[in-house]
Amino acid sequence: MPPLPFSVRLTYGIGELAAALPASLSAFFILYFLTEVAGLNPALAGSVLLLGRIWDAVNDPLVGWLSDRTQSALGRRFPWMLGGIGPLAICSVLLWWVPPVESQGGLFVYYGLLSVVTFAAFTAVQLPHTALAAELSDDYDERTALIGMKAAFSIGGSILGLLIAQGVFARVPEARQQYLILGGISAFLAMITLGICMAGTYRRYRQQQRKRSTFIQQPPTLSLPTSIRSVFANPAFRNILGLYLCGWVGIQVTAAMLPYFVEAWMQLPETHFAQMALTVQGSAIAMLFVWEQVAKRHDKRTVFLWGAPIAIAALMGLVILQPGQVLGMYGLGGLAGLGIATLYMVPFAMLPDVIDLDELKTGLRREGLYFSAVVFLQKLGMAVALFIAGQLLEWTGFADGGASQPTSALWAIRLLIGPLPALLLLFSLWFAYGYPLTRSRHQQILTALAEKHRRNG
Repeated sequence: MPPLPFSVRLTYGIGELAAALPASLSAFFILYFLTEVAGLNPALAGSVLLLGRIWDAVNDPLVGWLSDRTQSALGRRFPWMLGGIGPLAICSVLLWWVPPVESQGGLFVYYGLLSVVTFAAFTAVQLPHTALAAELSDDYDERTALIGMKAAFSIGGSILGLLIAQGVFARVPEARQQYLILGGISAFLAMITLGICMAGTYRRYRQQQRKRSTFIQQPPTLSLPTSIRSVFANPAFRNILGLYLCGWVGIQVTAAMLPYFVEAWMQLPETHFAQMALTVQGSAIAMLFVWEQVAKRHDKRTVFLWGAPIAIAALMGLVILQPGQVLGMYGLGGLAGLGIATLYMVPFAMLPDVIDLDELKTGLRREGLYFSAVVFLQKLGMAVALFIAGQLLEWTGFADGGASQPTSALWAIRLLIGPLPALLLLFSLWFAYGYPLTRSRHQQILTALAEKHRRNG
C-alpha cells in the first residue's frame, strides 16, 4: 500500500469542521445562550443538554453497530455522512432560535426535543467520519499524523467559530439575531467541508478496503448487546475510555465556565472571553505539530503523560488570579493550550491500534462500534460538564441577566474553571499510565494479522 498522501490527510481533517463548528459553538455558547438569551434557568438549561446525551447512550452504539454492518456501493461510512449532514444543518439553525414561548416548561420542551434530534444527526455525521481514520491506514505513525490533522482542524474549527462569533457580535446588535446567524453560518460550512472530505478520501478508502478484502463482506453476526459487551471487555479500550472521559469532562467544564469567569470574576468586557478562548485554542493547534513529532520518537501514551500536567498547572493557576490580572490570564490560557492539545490527539490516535487488536482476537473490523463509544463519551462529557455547571451555579445563587453575582457564585465559578478540571485530568493520567499498546506491541499485532490474512487467503 502506498504511503498515505498529504491530500488525504488534509481532506480528512477538513471534514472534521462539519462536526467541530457546531460542537465548538455549543461548548462555548450554548449554556450562556439558554440562560441569558432564551431565558431558561441554569438548572433547566443543564438538564436540556443532559437529556440529549441520555438518548445518545442508545443512539451512538446503535449507529456505530449499524454502520459496521452497512453494505453499499459507497462502502460502510459514506452513506451515513451523506444522509446525516442535511438534518444536522437544519438542527444547527433551529437550536439557536428562540421560539415565541415565555414559560419555562415550554422552552424546556422545545430545546429538550431539539437537543435529542440534533445529537442524533450529529452522531450520523461525526461517528462515521471519526471511524474512517482507522480505515485509511494501518501504519502506527501515519495514523498519528492522520489524527493530528483531525485534531488540528477540530481546534481550528473552535478558533473559526470564535472568530465568526466575534464578527457577528460586533456587527449585529440584537442577541437573538446574533446566535441565529451563527447557527446558519455553521450549518452552511458543515455541508461544504463534509463534501470536500468525502471527495478527497473516498479513493483511498476503497483501496484500503480492497487490500483487506472487506469492501464487499458479510456483516458481523453478533447482536448489538453482545457486541457492546465484547468491546468493553477489551482492557486497552477501557483505558482509553477512562482517559478520554475524565479529560474531556474537565476541559468542557472549563470551556463552559470561561465566559462567566471572564465577565463575573475578572470583570472584563465580553470581548475578552473570545480572545481568551482563541489564546487557548491557538496555543493548542500550534503545539499539535510539536506533539506529533514527539509521538514519532515515543509511544502515544508518553505524549499525554507529558502534556496533561502542563494543562493541570495552568488550570490551577486560573483559580488564584485576581480581577484585573489580564496578562496573567492570557499567559495561563496559552500554557493550558500546550497540554490540552494532547487530549485532542492521543485518545483518537490510540483507538485504531485497539481496533487492530480486536480484529486479531475476533476476526471482525468494528471501527464504528469502537468509535461510537468514544464519540458518545465526547458528547456525554460536554453534557455532564454543562449539567454540573448549571446545577452548581443555581445552587450557589447565580443571578442571570448580567446582575452582580454573590460571593458563593463567584467561588463556584472559580472552582469550576480550575480545581475540578485539574482533578479530572489527574484521573485521566492514571488511565493513560495503564495503557498497554506500545509501538512494539502494535507491530507484533500487525505481523500476526498479516499472517492470519495470509493463512485465510
